[in-house]
Amino acid sequence: MTEIEQLPEFDGHEMVLRLYDRSTNLRGFIAIHNTHAGPAVGGTRFAHYASEEEALRDALRLSRAMTYKCALAKVPYGGGKAVLMAPKNASAAEKLKNEKYFAAYARRIALLDGHFFTGEDVGLTKRDIEILAKHSESIIGRPAVGGLPAHWAALSVFESMRAALKTVFGNDSFKGRTVAIKGLGNVGSDLAMLLHKAGAQIVGAEKNQDRLRAVQKKIPSMRSVSPEAILTQTADILSLCALGGDLSEKTIAKLKVKIVCGAANNQLATPRDSARLAKRGIVYIPDYVANGGGLINVVDELDAKGYDRARVERRVSQVRKTVTDILTAAKKNRCAPDAIADQIGKKRFAGSRA
Repeated sequence: MTEIEQLPEFDGHEMVLRLYDRSTNLRGFIAIHNTHAGPAVGGTRFAHYASEEEALRDALRLSRAMTYKCALAKVPYGGGKAVLMAPKNASAAEKLKNEKYFAAYARRIALLDGHFFTGEDVGLTKRDIEILAKHSESIIGRPAVGGLPAHWAALSVFESMRAALKTVFGNDSFKGRTVAIKGLGNVGSDLAMLLHKAGAQIVGAEKNQDRLRAVQKKIPSMRSVSPEAILTQTADILSLCALGGDLSEKTIAKLKVKIVCGAANNQLATPRDSARLAKRGIVYIPDYVANGGGLINVVDELDAKGYDRARVERRVSQVRKTVTDILTAAKKNRCAPDAIADQIGKKRFAGSRA
């Protein structure tokens, strides 16, 4: 049995729940990092993991990031995350996601008695969320209410890029700028459209060829490269919108960009990689700040007055100021932006109710 407290991803987590149901082959974890500010919120990820330890470590890592994301987004919630272990074979994975499977998962969520709200993440679809919502009152990002968070996550990344452009180049215009995007799923494709309309040149990478073709149909001028090649493209901005861990000592040495700003969670392979980016003069916008728009949208469903799209738009637009403040403080203190973001986040959630 893994000693959870010995794992590097463990950060004083309040609760870790192992999920198992023999009849549906449900396996996974729910990790609750911090609820000082309010109930935990975080998406449910359905992905293949080589082992239970790998799944657990991902849940710990992602739930911690959610606490900081909530704090930086100024929403009264804490961080949590669920990961469900999927078969490696794609068709087998899709077959597993049936009504009985999600009903079993919903029963486990109910054990937390309103202390964990969850919704769409990697591997789940609109259909999956609709099924889950039938069996649980703790589902957010419901298609019939606030909708899936992709558009809002893309919009907050876009606003974060504008703040970074202003800091690095002195203006926030995308005209004449090139943005390399890795991952053209729901968030990446929405972001590509926002950037295209703003006048940016797009270089895209996506392993799913159907998704790639769909985006190319909307943006014929987009140049496509392989997911491996996207990290060495010459561009103004690199936007990582797939899975995490792309920024390592090896890949950072090959980057040819001035800014890294994307929606993927946990983009740094290790905490030391932030300093490596700074040493190369690359401005890195912490992912949990840049992608906060999705969170802002889904938790608005929990507001006592009901979901308000105008309120969501206003709060997502404020992400730009948050990023500007972080970059200003980082420059003043001669440190990496994520160090400043961590300080702000920790101060906010540590100062919340105990």
